[in-house]
Amino acid sequence: MGVIDFHSNKSPSLGVEIELGLVDERTMALSSSYAQLKEKLSLKDSPSIKPELMQCVLEINTEVCTTVDDAQDDLRRKLIQVETAADELDLRLWWGSTHPFSKWSEQKVTPDDRYYQLVDLLQELARRLITFGLHVHVGVDSGDKAVMICDRILRHLPTFLALSASSPIWEGRKTGLQSHRSKVMEGLPTAGLPTLMRNWSEYVWLVNHMIDTGFINTIREIWWDVRPHHKFGTVEVRICDMPGNLEDTLAIVALIQCVVKGLSDEIDHGAYQHDCHPMMVRQNKWRATRFGTAAQLVDSYTHEVLSVPRAVESLITKLQPVAAELGCEHHLEHCRHIAESPSWADRQLSILAETNSAEEIVRQLTDLSRVAEKKQS
Repeated sequence: MGVIDFHSNKSPSLGVEIELGLVDERTMALSSSYAQLKEKLSLKDSPSIKPELMQCVLEINTEVCTTVDDAQDDLRRKLIQVETAADELDLRLWWGSTHPFSKWSEQKVTPDDRYYQLVDLLQELARRLITFGLHVHVGVDSGDKAVMICDRILRHLPTFLALSASSPIWEGRKTGLQSHRSKVMEGLPTAGLPTLMRNWSEYVWLVNHMIDTGFINTIREIWWDVRPHHKFGTVEVRICDMPGNLEDTLAIVALIQCVVKGLSDEIDHGAYQHDCHPMMVRQNKWRATRFGTAAQLVDSYTHEVLSVPRAVESLITKLQPVAAELGCEHHLEHCRHIAESPSWADRQLSILAETNSAEEIVRQLTDLSRVAEKKQS
């Protein structure tokens, strides 16, 4: 691959990618209906609505946004269009990171040479990737800074995961985890927490080494929990499960944008890089995976054990000046509510306990997540 140029951003621009499941209105099972849905959508938004590895997954991307409010307007408009098209096909959109009962082995690969190559290379590890996530891009001004932020943001990743956890059930089984998706993703050879990189040069060397040795085919096959994105000029946070509605999604987006902007400002002002032991990050990620918003997280500075609400409260207090500058205070404030409430994983489990029906989980939560009002027949 050789030289990799980082296309810098002069401001903390924002891009949001959401992955949603397509489910059958009658059975509530996943439906390999992406191609039929795509035909119903207008050409205007077509480049922003994309397929994924499996035909039961829909990805919606925002344009480059300045604020979280801009991202909200962008996503609402596209979601209303997608929901309208889905209604015509008797489909619903599933906001959750694993489907409660559909089997991965029954899902169909999207017809695409790149996807076929991935399945051939990764075999079952690729075929079982029936997961749905939230990816957030925040613009930064240099490759070196992007790499530094990827290192410094590691200690916050478990908090992002805890707030978004929404995958407690896999193929009809309670997994005992709040985020089973994170463990499925970790099965990939280039996923999970990133390796230590000290600057852009080391990142470029690492990518070139993996391509030259045939470990990956392209840079797109690096699926770390956070990574630099050279084409967009961003830090891309990929650790999150898919929250259960747009409001919670935007709150977590605001938190991520504020954290990246705050770290960028610290680097500009010459802050000392405090070492955070990788084992501490892995420990906290496991606790977030296992317990969601009920996790007890270890502060990397003080080694104090904090509940998720306390960790979020501390972050919000620190980030309030940044949020005011970015105009996302009300979205950031909503993170307090998320931290203090049952997680989306808890809500799925509660419905299952009340109804003994995995189908009812999908029915109730797809109703709750709708952006547009559904027309009565």
